[in-house]
Amino acid sequence: MRTVIVTGGAGFIGSAIVRKLVLETVYAVVNVDKLTYAGNLESLAEIDGSPKYHFERADICDDEAMRRILSAYGPTAVVHLAAESHVDRSIDGPAEFIGTNVVGTFTLLQEVRRYWMRLEGAARREFRFLHVSTDEVFGSLGDTGAFTESTAYAPNSPYAASKAGSDHLVRAWHHTFGLPAIVTNCSNNYGPFQFPEKLIPLMIQRGLSGRSLPVYGRGENVRDWLFVDDHAGALIRALERGEPGQTYAVGGRSERKNIAVVRTICGLLDELAPNREIGSHESLVEFVTDRPGHDLRYAIDCSKIERELGWCAAETFETGLRKTVQWYLDNQSWCERVQSGAYRGERLGHGVTA
Repeated sequence: MRTVIVTGGAGFIGSAIVRKLVLETVYAVVNVDKLTYAGNLESLAEIDGSPKYHFERADICDDEAMRRILSAYGPTAVVHLAAESHVDRSIDGPAEFIGTNVVGTFTLLQEVRRYWMRLEGAARREFRFLHVSTDEVFGSLGDTGAFTESTAYAPNSPYAASKAGSDHLVRAWHHTFGLPAIVTNCSNNYGPFQFPEKLIPLMIQRGLSGRSLPVYGRGENVRDWLFVDDHAGALIRALERGEPGQTYAVGGRSERKNIAVVRTICGLLDELAPNREIGSHESLVEFVTDRPGHDLRYAIDCSKIERELGWCAAETFETGLRKTVQWYLDNQSWCERVQSGAYRGERLGHGVTA
């Protein structure tokens, strides 16, 4: 059986690809995660008893642990998702982002290269290292245009800069050492099992409890939204069909202003979870001071992965968001368990605690 190691497999996107690999493919999966605040094994409960699934609690910055895991499981591929990934947290504490995203990726690359160099024949030719990154490394767009695989890097936040650094390391390890690496850069993900600090689950949770819905600035920032299960499918397609040395931009072709996203969530809450005391959930919207360095617009041109690898998103924003809101309504106990006392649903990065 072919084995894939997934770093960060207890996180939001990581757990989605782990579930998909175990439930829908022939691969065995080793989930390597150090279980920070955003990593939770409850997201993987449905596959916990599968003989195709294994969990290793470890930090990608720990070279000895990475060496042991690679040697013990003999993977045919590594999918690297372990990362600090929240822009607001990177403003409050950038050191952790440099440590995990840059130093951790370097450490992992070194150990994967060491392992790969010892492989022979078909095992060495077929091995893949898939590095999962973000469109935020490209900076901000104007009113028109979209990011492509050839867009110049221009990161504007500590998070984006740390991910840009990790992308460059992966590229260098491919071109200098021959490591068969592939990079993907995705747009904003949403869907079930997302930790309630990101925009969509945060608005759902605050709306349900009747608290204010803090929107940065006037909500004019534009993002391209990608349903997480669609992203997981794109990653598997890149793993199986992608060309080493290539980059693939992955998007949902669903650009929306943040205020439009929040208003759509409010409409769904009005429909699916009406509350007489609250009335219209849109009345809870509160515009707050913008965060520092807030990029105006992101958009992805995903025509390369559609054309060359035959992938396309299955969900529209409307169908995906309805599924997401309904999932959070049906899984409030999960939300309560994953939130520790250190996080109470505030907007981080600017001290908004309404």
